[in-house]
Amino acid sequence: MSNNLTTHQTKWWNGGRSPFNMEYGKLMMWYFLMSDTFTFGAFLISYGTIRVSQNFWPDPNVVFNALPGAGHANLPLAFVSVMTFILIVSSVTMVLAVHAGHHGNKKAVVKWMFWTIIGGLAFLGCQAWEWHHLITGTHAVLAEGKLELIGQTMRENPWGKLVEGTEVVDALKATSHETVAAIVHEQHSNFTHEQLMGMSHEQLTGMLNVAELHIREKGPVAFGGYFYGITGFHGFHVFSGVIINIVMLIMAQKGVFQRRGHYLMIEKAGLYWHFVDLVWVFVFLCFYLI
Repeated sequence: MSNNLTTHQTKWWNGGRSPFNMEYGKLMMWYFLMSDTFTFGAFLISYGTIRVSQNFWPDPNVVFNALPGAGHANLPLAFVSVMTFILIVSSVTMVLAVHAGHHGNKKAVVKWMFWTIIGGLAFLGCQAWEWHHLITGTHAVLAEGKLELIGQTMRENPWGKLVEGTEVVDALKATSHETVAAIVHEQHSNFTHEQLMGMSHEQLTGMLNVAELHIREKGPVAFGGYFYGITGFHGFHVFSGVIINIVMLIMAQKGVFQRRGHYLMIEKAGLYWHFVDLVWVFVFLCFYLI
């Protein structure tokens, strides 16, 4: 009886294999990813709860309409689409790296891991630009034939309800001097930026043709908090993934996996990277599309 029980236990667990017939490290990676899923899920559920409780929420087509090098062009979601494409391509290159590892192709593993790292760094660079633009950007753009205040979206937070007519002047009292000067310059191009900056706030607002101007007053502060918190948390995961991939690349170049006879570490890193890409789909959906 004792021998039969020992034989049965050994069949399913002998120290090197788990009861799930999966390599131990890979199983632990899945456990970690499941716990991380709960964390992201809690954040996004909290965000959704706050959002549905508000009477107004910012329009993503207005908040995320900038593109580097495009000046004042109104291009809703163009830049975040580029970011998403970069992350998806990096996921494809990671699949190719894992596939090459299954075939013991060291050269191909190194090549595709390198491009995966480049994709991750490119995504982080895009996110850094987006954050910088939202915090410090100050400009007025033409939208449907009217001037619309877009800049200072995080500092002044003017992504709230649309304000038109005489209420514009009252709304601009809480707006930075530089922002008002930029709007006036759009209507009165014969004045230089230096001349406008030398005028008082009252003089600038008095020069505005409010009939052609509409701005967005202050919106819910919670939007900025959730946006920075969740996208920053995801960005930290991307950064961690890049560091992990760099370590994997160095180990692959030195032939560590070749001597072990397998590339299981590449596969585990791939699981983490695909998870990061999948989470971005939900972040993209919640903040940029809905």
